[in-house]
Amino acid sequence: MSIQGQITDSNIGEVLHPSVEALDLRDCDVSDNALLKLYICKHLKKINLNSCKENRLGITSEGVAALAWSCPYLREASFKRCCNLSNSGVLALALNCQHLQIVNLGSCSGITDASLHALGQNCKFLHSVDFSSTQVTDDGVIALVSGVCSENLKEIHMERCVNLTDIAVEAVLTCCPKIYILLFHGCPLMTDRSREVLEQLVGPNKIKQVTWTVY
Repeated sequence: MSIQGQITDSNIGEVLHPSVEALDLRDCDVSDNALLKLYICKHLKKINLNSCKENRLGITSEGVAALAWSCPYLREASFKRCCNLSNSGVLALALNCQHLQIVNLGSCSGITDASLHALGQNCKFLHSVDFSSTQVTDDGVIALVSGVCSENLKEIHMERCVNLTDIAVEAVLTCCPKIYILLFHGCPLMTDRSREVLEQLVGPNKIKQVTWTVY
């Protein structure tokens, strides 16, 4: 049903049971009301609420907080284009789901440094994070990459973040020894300094994928 986009707020209860470990709701028309019903899924490890094309308006911090309280064993949480998700929802995730490994907040326009602070302080196992097209600044990136997850971070997507500068790139490359995917194209405050830092701090063949734009 989820692959065909047939799950809705009204029928999601038909597929939920205590042993559910993964929910792929990318193509489904669901809102916070669906997340409030996940209290029976105590062992949920993966939820995908990414929206591939349009902004998803029905998922807010209230629903994500309820998800976090109900599903403490979450490993992967994806909310791309859930534009009404704010820092309070991410804070609830970081505090209640400390086994998180993958978090996607891309194009969640309400996300700022507070979310990265929370993840950096609480999520030791985080290895992949996407906060592209958000309002984060260098301070948020520094807090994330110098936090408890610094040794595990392997993949960071921070493209199209209009407030980031070369300082953010240098912080990632300095603090994250395992980083191998770093995307920061479309950041208008980046300069050629980021390319120079890449050459200075990254050994040959260490990073598998890197994209940037020099302005």
